[in-house]
Amino acid sequence: MKVRRREFLKLGAATAAAVAEAAVAPPKARGAAPEAEPCQAMLYDATRCIGCRACQTACRQGLGLTPSVDDEGLYEQPADLSSTCPTVISAYRNEDGTEWSFVKHQCMHCLDPGCASACLVNALERTPDGAVVYDVDKCIGCRYCMIACPFEVPTFEYDKAVPAISKCTFCYDRIANGEVPHCVKSCPTGAIRFGDRETLLREARSRIHNEPGRYVDHIYGEHEAGGTAALYLAGVTFDKLGFPAGLSNKPIPDLTKAFLNSVPLVIILWAAFGTGLHRFVQRREAVSSGAAADVEGVEGEP
Repeated sequence: MKVRRREFLKLGAATAAAVAEAAVAPPKARGAAPEAEPCQAMLYDATRCIGCRACQTACRQGLGLTPSVDDEGLYEQPADLSSTCPTVISAYRNEDGTEWSFVKHQCMHCLDPGCASACLVNALERTPDGAVVYDVDKCIGCRYCMIACPFEVPTFEYDKAVPAISKCTFCYDRIANGEVPHCVKSCPTGAIRFGDRETLLREARSRIHNEPGRYVDHIYGEHEAGGTAALYLAGVTFDKLGFPAGLSNKPIPDLTKAFLNSVPLVIILWAAFGTGLHRFVQRREAVSSGAAADVEGVEGEP
C-alpha cells in the first residue's frame, strides 16, 4: 500500500507531537506529587514478621491471581515478584545463621515514580492517596517502566498472547473507600501498618529510638529515590535484604529528565529523515519513469 507524502508528513507530525506532550507534561499530569503533600503509606517492620506469608496469600486472593503449580501439583513458592505474585515474602540468613530476617517485597509506590515519568501514554499514574496505579487499556507494551524502576518491580506477562504489566497497586480500590490493603489486614503479628505517611515515619523513628539494639538506624523509603510510600524497618542492613544500595535521594524523574526531553527531538528528526527518504524515492521513481518513456519514444520512431 502506497502512502501519500501529505499523509506521511501528518503521521510524523502527530507522532512527534504526542511524544513531546508526554515528555514535557508537568509532573502532576504524569502522576508525580511533591513529597510535602500528605499521602497514605505502609510501614513494614521486618523484626515483627514471622514469615507466614499470609500477606502474600491475601494479596493473590484479593486480586484473583492463581499461583504457579509445580510438577507435583503443589503451589510454588516464588523467589521474586512475578505477574502472578505482586507481593513476595523472602528470607535472609547469613552463613553462620547468627543474622537473619524476613522481608516483604512489593511496589515501593514512589512519591515521584520513575515508572510513571517514563510511560509515554500515562498508563501508570500516582494517585493523591499515594498509590501508583496501572491502566492496562492505555499500555502499549513498551516496558520502559520496567527499565525506569530502580527497584525492578514491574513485571511483564510474557506467557500471554496480549501481555500486560503487573505490579502491586496498594489495593487502591480499597484505600479509596477507606479500607486498608489486603496484606495489611491479613498480617497476624502487626508487622504491617497502614496510615498517614508522616505519622508512620514518626512511629518508625520512635521504635528505633526506644529499641536501638533491635533496629538499624535507617527507615528505608524515607528518602530513597525521593521517598516512597512503602517504608521499612529492619534489624539488618537493607542491602542484605535485596534493596538497592547507595540509591540516590533524588527522584528518578529528575535523573532521567534530560533523556525524556530529548525524545521529541529524536522523533522529529526521524520523521524528517523518513520524509526526505520518501521524497528521494519518489523522485528516483519519477526520473526512472521519464527515462523509460524517452527510450520507448526513440524505439517507436521510424
